Formats: sequence, C-alpha cells, structure tokens
Amino acid sequence: MLPHLSPKSLHRIHLLVRTGLGAVFIWASWDKIWHPVEFAAIVSNYNILPDAAVNMAALVLPWIELVCGLLLLGGRLVPGAVFLLDGLLLIFILAGGFNLYRGLDINCGCFSVSPDAGGAARFNLVRNSLLLSAGIWLLIYTARQAVPTGRRKADGVMQHAG
Repeated sequence: MLPHLSPKSLHRIHLLVRTGLGAVFIWASWDKIWHPVEFAAIVSNYNILPDAAVNMAALVLPWIELVCGLLLLGGRLVPGAVFLLDGLLLIFILAGGFNLYRGLDINCGCFSVSPDAGGAARFNLVRNSLLLSAGIWLLIYTARQAVPTGRRKADGVMQHAG
C-alpha cells in the first residue's frame, strides 16, 4: 500500500480520501432526503426491488449515506462507516450494471432526483467504481492503522523471511 510514501504523506492521503468520500456521500444524500417521493420513483425504475421494499429503500438509503458521510467527515467509527458505504457502492454498481445489461439507461438518482439528471449509466458505473476503490483503500488503511506497530513489523519480517 504505497510503501514508498512517508507515514505523514499516507496520513494526508487518508485525510483527503476520508473527508472527500464523506463529503461526496453527504452531498449525494441531500436531494434524496428532501425529495423522498421522487427518489422512490427512481428506485422503482430500477425494476429490481419488490414494490413493498421501494419506499423503505428510498427512505433509508439516503440517511445511511448522510450518517456515514458525517462519520467519515468527523473521523468517527470510520471502519464501520466506510464498510457500509463500500457495500452500498457495490450494490449500486451491480444494480447499474444489471440495468445497463438490460438496455436501460435510467437516472440513477445519485446526486439529484431531477428528471433532467438523465441516465449516463456507463459514467455512473465508472464513478461508483472509483469511489469504491477509494473506499476499499480507506478501509485497508484504517485496518492497518489499528494493528499495533510491533505486530506490523513482525508480519513484515515473517513475509520477507518466507
């Protein structure tokens, strides 16, 4: 994981990725929270969830995004928050890819529930994949920081010896 960078540089990158990812998800949640009916229509357009689950998903998903984004921004419960967001991103990638495969290019509702937001499914897949990559890096970095330094050094010696 970027072994040639100093710990100070890695910490700066961590801070940038953590706050950036947090800000992205806070921004992504805002319009959906204020317009749940419109977001429910977008969720329904995916034609993946049963009708009974659409409203619940439309109400809960934006709040998960907001809370996890705030946690990342504040540096609290980072492993759990980024794990949840990575899971959501994986679901978004799979749902978008599934609809692209079916020939549907629908408004993802990612940052706006406006009908003018359009489809651009390929762009959304690339963007979500990049966000997922950042989230996975953040999860790994955070997990590595939780391991005591002596343990990491011992693991490194074991890896180089073998």
